[in-house]
Amino acid sequence: MSKITIALESAVAGVKANTPIEGQSATARQRAEVDRAFAHILRLIAPRIRHFIRQYGLAAHWDDAEQACAIAVHRAIQAYDPEKAQFTTFVNWQIRGELQSLRFRLMTDQRPSAKKVEAVTVSLDAVGTGDDGEEISIVASIEDEEALHRTESAASDYLAREAMLSLTDTYIEHLRKIGMDRLRRQARPKKGRKAVVEGGDVAEVTQPGDRQTRRLWRAESAPIDPADLAELEERLRHNRQVVENRLFDLVPGDLFDDETGLLRERARQIAKRAARTMCELAGLDPRFAMMAEYGQLLSAH
Repeated sequence: MSKITIALESAVAGVKANTPIEGQSATARQRAEVDRAFAHILRLIAPRIRHFIRQYGLAAHWDDAEQACAIAVHRAIQAYDPEKAQFTTFVNWQIRGELQSLRFRLMTDQRPSAKKVEAVTVSLDAVGTGDDGEEISIVASIEDEEALHRTESAASDYLAREAMLSLTDTYIEHLRKIGMDRLRRQARPKKGRKAVVEGGDVAEVTQPGDRQTRRLWRAESAPIDPADLAELEERLRHNRQVVENRLFDLVPGDLFDDETGLLRERARQIAKRAARTMCELAGLDPRFAMMAEYGQLLSAH
């Protein structure tokens, strides 16, 4: 080992020895010893720091680069394990990492992507001239006073849209359940007739007063006509369009306008029934409690 390497190992050991364990506060003497050892370490590796600053092209930002190197040395001391490597090797990588990060932050206009658009790095501490000729800081000139309002407004619009879509989904599922129950009831065969169930089996339905033991037909085993299912889904799709267009204005334009006015009147009736049902659903679902309270306030006024 060189004399500098030995001196560095000793100074780092001194910092470690005077660093209290976690949960305990350092004494005044320990803090003084740590400061003295840390300053000695910086003096020992000062030539190395100057070399890296020039190597990374940060001579124009010397003070910032030296501060970054000091941070790197502090982190290196805290994480150093003498059993894995010498401190000189370990601290080199810490310094390189900090200087590379600093160069990335200060000299972004030197990257190829920045050169394509002729980007220029400007210090936020720089002073410019406002429209009235008075000096103004860069931070003040780029501050957008309406940014907070627009952000909150956009967030509010997004949450409102998601709530409307979620309530619409709940309403459509409610209609689908009612429609499926109706189709199952319609699929039941009339009394005294045979019903063909899934799989081709025939189940006879007993009539009142028939004492013979026969297999009973179950409603859930009755097949539903695919055409009826398709018709139900088409009605649900149409209802969704009406709700999104006339109640929530999620779909712009008048989609139900015709010469006779029948489509518009039908859509108005659907929207009226949907609004009433959705108010009831919102009152039953805690997800839409705020919407239900708002609806009650509107009704009260």
